[in-house]
Amino acid sequence: MRLFKQWRRSLQATALAVLTTTFLVQGWATSPAQAEVNRYCQLSTADAEAKATLLQAAQQGDAQAQQDYAAIVERHSAGLQSCRQSRWPRNQAVWLRLYPCDLQPGKLDALMDRIVNLGYNVVYIEAFYNGQVLLPANENRTAWPSVVQIEGYRDRDLLAEAIQKAHERDLKAYAWLFTLNFGYTYGQRADRQQVLARNGRGLSSADYAGNGFSSSTDEVFVDPYSTQAQEDYMRMLQAVLQRQPDGALFDYVRYPRGTGAGSVVSNVNDLWIYGSAAQQALLRRATNNKGRELIERFLRRGYVTEGDISQADQLYAGEREPLWQSRNPAQTTGPLPAASVRRPRLQDELWRLSVAHAIQGVVDFLQMGARAARQQNIPAGAVFFPEGNRAIGALGYDSRLQHWNRFPSWIERYPMSYATCGNTGCIVEQVQTVLQQTDRPQNVKPVLAGVWGRPVNNRPSLEDQMNVLERAVPEVDTVSHFAFSWVDPEFERTRQFCRF
Repeated sequence: MRLFKQWRRSLQATALAVLTTTFLVQGWATSPAQAEVNRYCQLSTADAEAKATLLQAAQQGDAQAQQDYAAIVERHSAGLQSCRQSRWPRNQAVWLRLYPCDLQPGKLDALMDRIVNLGYNVVYIEAFYNGQVLLPANENRTAWPSVVQIEGYRDRDLLAEAIQKAHERDLKAYAWLFTLNFGYTYGQRADRQQVLARNGRGLSSADYAGNGFSSSTDEVFVDPYSTQAQEDYMRMLQAVLQRQPDGALFDYVRYPRGTGAGSVVSNVNDLWIYGSAAQQALLRRATNNKGRELIERFLRRGYVTEGDISQADQLYAGEREPLWQSRNPAQTTGPLPAASVRRPRLQDELWRLSVAHAIQGVVDFLQMGARAARQQNIPAGAVFFPEGNRAIGALGYDSRLQHWNRFPSWIERYPMSYATCGNTGCIVEQVQTVLQQTDRPQNVKPVLAGVWGRPVNNRPSLEDQMNVLERAVPEVDTVSHFAFSWVDPEFERTRQFCRF
């Protein structure tokens, strides 16, 4: 039996060598000008299979196949870049999650080859997500566990290796990172409970997710005003940036999205500003004692009464109006109006202040991370839902409070244009909404969800979405697709599970 197996392997290797030679003789590994591509810069099945066959032979130690494989990779990469320069969009990207199985010989090569085959010249690699980080376990000094925990692989740097494999094919490789969502593992740490975002109903974001109020049980958000959260995040981010990605994309730049009625915030107790750091930062926004007193009472009770206003007047009789940042009441003389007259306006202004404070925490945290990338000449972008900044009704707001219109203008914008209406109209509308509110349209880089060749989940095919966007917003030069797992699901499954 052993001799039979050896003979069969020898026969297979010989057949593979013959097949490889046939591919080369027939010109299946030809120059990029001759390689067959479609309008989306995707390689033909024949070219893709020829490259995969050469890779397989190269992995088995065939020296000639190794040379031929390197040559075909170079030619296909050059052909892709040439195609993308002449087709819309100039940059077509895909969102990618890596797995420990990708560390097996040839896996990253095969993965990046398939990305090139599909016409993508940019890849967004998930580096920090779901409470874990894509750093070598033996070098990981962050607050999160490493993605790769397997003995014998604890020194392997999957992120750095993936970036290198991408660069070998002239692909740009960005690091994609969650931002305020620090993940379930972080939320379970006893020494980080004070860091978690808290609302006025006595719930941390971990409690909120665990009790089914949030749209996901894995999402645990932190208080953006917490210095501990900032320090933990920056330590992780700096380690990721040391791998020199071509860009840094910040995702989950927001608060949790509640379910049902919880998807709208309309009361101060709904806001995630009850962590100690956020509360103290809000109180510091008062610019006189009377203002601080009313902010404190508003936070504690959820509203202010006429009695609260009268007591504040008595406590600080030397101050006229309660003041806080952005509040500039008209200068008047004479007695103040009665507390009953002033209360509705003060309550409304305190509510607006609280919402603005929650939003500013998100914006400041994003800016902190984006500046760190910018200091290393690494472009920074923010991923967001176009509808995440909606006002709802007279006093309500989308619970995510994702006010991307207040992100710094120099940060690239990645609107997740995932609307589902059975056609492309609502998707185009989302992209146009962002363009209309952006001073730098070249910074708008839409994210589409779907698959090639067919509609899925009430979403049109990627071809249909791309075609309509090209006509509607030709000024956009970068479009990305979420996600590689959708685009190539069979290959994704083989990468998720393997034996080491």
